[in-house]
Amino acid sequence: MNIESTFGTATPVIGMVHLGPLPGAPKAAADGAAAMQSVLEGAVADARALERGGVDGVLVENFGDAPFHPDDVPKHTVAATTRAATAVADATTLPIGINVLRNDAEAAVSVAAAVDAAFVRVNVHTGARVTDQGIVEGRAHETLRLRERLGVDVGIFADTDVKHSAPLTPEGYSAESFADATERGLADAVVASGSGTGAAIDRAALEAVVDERERHGLETPVFVGSGVRPETIGDLLALADGVIVGTALKAAGETTAPVDEERVATLVSRADDCR
Repeated sequence: MNIESTFGTATPVIGMVHLGPLPGAPKAAADGAAAMQSVLEGAVADARALERGGVDGVLVENFGDAPFHPDDVPKHTVAATTRAATAVADATTLPIGINVLRNDAEAAVSVAAAVDAAFVRVNVHTGARVTDQGIVEGRAHETLRLRERLGVDVGIFADTDVKHSAPLTPEGYSAESFADATERGLADAVVASGSGTGAAIDRAALEAVVDERERHGLETPVFVGSGVRPETIGDLLALADGVIVGTALKAAGETTAPVDEERVATLVSRADDCR
């Protein structure tokens, strides 16, 4: 995957399209048709606001479906995610990514293939993590083979030191490391995040990820996946190759609020100052 040819810049700003609760999710409206319509309207509005604000890509995620299935979402969730991603694709010219929470990479790649998305995000691609869904294990071997079978050029963005989780392995074991995710897991990009949604990554932690890439002689892009704000984006892009932003682009900085176009424009303008 070539980042610059995909996003039109070597250091892209990717905005989050957080889907509302899909039909069948605990927080969804009892009327399935009404729930789906609400999701579609919100997704399209957010995607258009992100594009007008100047982002380089969007990432569609079933954020409203908590509590999440660990690694195998129901078929109706795959169908609803596909419908929402199609609506986003029709509403914007931006490259699209798919993330099916908590860790259904098979569903993400399948949806991406159906809607001609550019990439997927996989929270646990290699190794294993302890999460609120229990132990979640990476299935890189299945994800890569599925992509090959489907014959699609879908980039795989794999998280390292995954947010909302802790390592299952003893300290010092590197199953979730940058090198394992890229050299053995064949990820196309690595996402480094803070401890949770909206939490900033520690600069030393980001430097450690970049240093590991250099030690192994790799060129895989590093994205920052949480806690990006206008006042920090310059420093982050001095180290990382791109950012994925959700909370900072929402009205009043609330993760579940609609995207605020002015906030998007402000953050993108700060990014443009340093790229």
